[in-house]
Amino acid sequence: MKTKQLNIQQDNPRRNFIKRGSLLVLGSAVIGMSGTNASAQVKNMDDEEEEKEVSANEDLMREHGLLQRMMIIYDTAVIRMGKDEYFNPVFVNQTADIIRNFVEDYHEKLEEDYLFPRLRKANKETELVEVLLKQHRGGRDVTEKILKLTQPGQDMKTDDKQEVIALMTMFNRMYRPHEAREDTVLFPAFKSVVSAHEYGALGEEFEKIEHQKFGGDGFDMMVDKVAEIERTIGIYDLDQFTPHI
Repeated sequence: MKTKQLNIQQDNPRRNFIKRGSLLVLGSAVIGMSGTNASAQVKNMDDEEEEKEVSANEDLMREHGLLQRMMIIYDTAVIRMGKDEYFNPVFVNQTADIIRNFVEDYHEKLEEDYLFPRLRKANKETELVEVLLKQHRGGRDVTEKILKLTQPGQDMKTDDKQEVIALMTMFNRMYRPHEAREDTVLFPAFKSVVSAHEYGALGEEFEKIEHQKFGGDGFDMMVDKVAEIERTIGIYDLDQFTPHI
């Protein structure tokens, strides 16, 4: 009798552990079944946190990537118009309008208001800053002329077409080395003259300004607009640029 009672007493802790484990699994399953909305909320929080973690330089460099795509639209227009193929100037106008609103009035404004002053104050890459600022002004002049010559509803004369070709070529010739120098020299120099805290805060500030100016994620909105132009003129498929040797 004593032996039997002892076995029962020893077995109870194991049974209790199994019981508690079963209840824990069951409770987790119930929560999982009824927590779909909670899971979605957690995912949204993760997405928002990921968005906030975009650094100042990363934000600016991905916008350079968007500008590169618009320069490819210009390249396409230059090639087709130069061959006397029909190319609707409205797509040049739409591209120039995005460049004006997103690149010149937003992206470059960030550089001029936040990066250039800090580099000047630190006496770092000051000559480069002056050249870049000069090119920003020159780029805006070019964009203004392109917008005027490609206004929707007006017939483009031969002389106007040649001028638009020259302006797009001039724009691309300047901005490709401009972007390359910013990505490889200016942005690293900027990061070196600010503290880690200030650098992180500026990334958040850039996102805030973007949402205020465009009423949402301006970058994603402009990517969609550029992609639509690419699809319309037939250059969206990336594989068409793959060399076949």
